[in-house]
Amino acid sequence: MSTTPDKSPFRADVVGSFLRPAELKAAREQLANGKISADDLRAVEDRCIADLVKKEKTAGLQCVTDGEFRRSYWHLDFFWGLEGVEHNVLAQGYLFHDEETRADSARLCGHVRFNPNHPFFAHYLFLKETAGNDVQTRQTIPAPAQLYAELVRGENAERVNQFYATTEELLADIATAYRETILKFYELGLRTLQLDDCTWGCICDRKFWETMVGAGFDVNQLMQYYLQVNNDAIRDLPADLTVNTHICRGNYHSTWAAEGGYEPVAPVAFAKENVNAFYLEFDTARAGGFKPLQYVSGEKKVVLGLVTSKHPKLEDKAAIKARIAEAAQIIPLDRLYLSPQCGFASTEEGNILTEEEQWAKVALVQEIAREVWG
Repeated sequence: MSTTPDKSPFRADVVGSFLRPAELKAAREQLANGKISADDLRAVEDRCIADLVKKEKTAGLQCVTDGEFRRSYWHLDFFWGLEGVEHNVLAQGYLFHDEETRADSARLCGHVRFNPNHPFFAHYLFLKETAGNDVQTRQTIPAPAQLYAELVRGENAERVNQFYATTEELLADIATAYRETILKFYELGLRTLQLDDCTWGCICDRKFWETMVGAGFDVNQLMQYYLQVNNDAIRDLPADLTVNTHICRGNYHSTWAAEGGYEPVAPVAFAKENVNAFYLEFDTARAGGFKPLQYVSGEKKVVLGLVTSKHPKLEDKAAIKARIAEAAQIIPLDRLYLSPQCGFASTEEGNILTEEEQWAKVALVQEIAREVWG
């Protein structure tokens, strides 16, 4: 009989990615240099993921991930696994606050379709088998809106008109491919899915979007596109499949891409996106205050990202508790949860802290959650 706890989120939670161990980074470099095979790398990944799952359980996490250890990026690896999408390299990467990311991207090479052989299915099965039945397993994938944003970014946009007459047709294909992918995960046993999404967070910062997309775009239209494709992808799913979303402002090597409070997007995203919970960033003044939480509709839950994953200094417990109490003036405390604001390694570079410091952050979240919620 399974002893798996109730569905996520949990009072003490994480976003999902963890720092890649030195052994794994070395193996990736060896593969790139032709010194080991793909099978050799997979064996290292398997070993590192099994070790990570043990550490997650020891840390008290009730829903474990594979740390995204098999990926280079939080988003692109998933996109490349869909039919009709290919790997390309742009002239420029994303411009973060202190540096430019690698310039890898994803563009159309056909119509977007579900791939029954997407590599993430095998990745999830390994995690499920490794984790056992005493914890939940979570699959993180980029949101459908994130794929649309990537396909129309920079020179990628030239490909869209080759395959689609209208934006609506592209959005419909993205939603269908995602929905079929999600149902396949469900068939394999997945019951907790997380959609990682920078699109809403970036809309909060107009300067960012003018840099990456170009002036003259219609922000309101973009928001409607994002809402439409995300909701269409998760419509009519099985009742016991929990779908949560993490809204991010960028997390690359301890840098950030966008700033600004959630006010511009809250009336649309928080009110109308049909998810169970929002994992939100509130770790710095750049993220704004809690007032936009007033738009969180129904019984949706909010995971407060009040502990930063970007640097090793541990937050003051009293200050975090005070902020939770402040948020509870808008959202009832029983619908609030705590986590780091983002993953520790959204890309394989990872943030600038050690694995020991990473786990100290997780322990701090656990300690605060116990003291606040019991």
